[in-house]
Amino acid sequence: MASMIESAWTYLITNFSDFQLTCLGGFVLHESVFFLSGLPFLLFERAGWFGKYKIQKKNNSLEAQEKCITRLLMYHFCVNLPILIASYPVFKFMGTRASLPLPSWKVISTQILFYFILEDFVFYWGHRILHTKWLYKHVHSVHHEYATPFGLTSEYAHPAEILFLGFATIIGPAITGPHLITIYLWVSLRVLETVEAHSGYHFPWSPSNFLPLYGGSDFHDYHHRLLYTKSGNYSSTFVYMDWIFGTDKGYRRLKSLKENEREAEGKVM
Repeated sequence: MASMIESAWTYLITNFSDFQLTCLGGFVLHESVFFLSGLPFLLFERAGWFGKYKIQKKNNSLEAQEKCITRLLMYHFCVNLPILIASYPVFKFMGTRASLPLPSWKVISTQILFYFILEDFVFYWGHRILHTKWLYKHVHSVHHEYATPFGLTSEYAHPAEILFLGFATIIGPAITGPHLITIYLWVSLRVLETVEAHSGYHFPWSPSNFLPLYGGSDFHDYHHRLLYTKSGNYSSTFVYMDWIFGTDKGYRRLKSLKENEREAEGKVM
C-alpha cells in the first residue's frame, strides 16, 4: 500500500510543479471531495430516501438547492481559488514541500490531530463572534438562510465569512509547514466532516455515535434551526469548547428530554 502511494506521488511530482500541486491540485481535490460527498445528501432529500434518519421533516425547494450550488461554484472559483493561490508563498515560506520522502503515518496523524484541536479552538471563537448582532445580520445570516441544511450548505457563506472562518482551517498547516500529502488528507477530512455535520441526516453509522466529543449532524442541525441569539453549538468537529463554556446546554437539555421520552415509551410498551 505504501509503495503504491509513493509511486503515485512520484508520478505527480515528476509531471507537475509544486505550485500546480498545491494550488490547482488542492483546489481539484477540494471540489472533488466536497461535491462527491455532498451531492448524495441532496439526492436523498429530493428522492425522499432514508426519511426515518432525516433530522428535520422539512425539505428545501428545488430553487433553494439550485441557488446553493450556483453560489457555491461562484464562491469557489472567485474566492477560494484566488485565496489558495495568494497563500502559496506563505506555505512555501513555512516549509511545505511536495518532494520525497513522504512523511510517516505517525507524523501525518499527529499533525492532523493537532490541526483538529487547533481548528476547533479558533473556529469556536470565530463562529461565536459571527453570532453577535451586527456580524450575524451583515455576514453570517447568509449561511443561516438554510435552516434545514443539506451537505452542500456547509460552504454556503458570505465571502467575508469564507475568509474569516477559513483561517481556522489553514492556521495549523501554515504554522507547521507539513508535507503536501498531509495537507491533502487534512483538507479531505475537514471537508468530509463539515459536509456530514450539515447533511441533515443522523444515521446509525454516523461518526458521533462512535467518536467521543464528536459533534456531527444532530449537534449542528440544532444550531441551524434555532434563532441566532439562542442557538449555541458553535464548535466545528469536536465539541469540547461548547462543553467548557456551556454553550451547548440547550442542546444537551433537549437531547436528555428526548431520551427520557423514549425510555417512557419503552416502559409503556
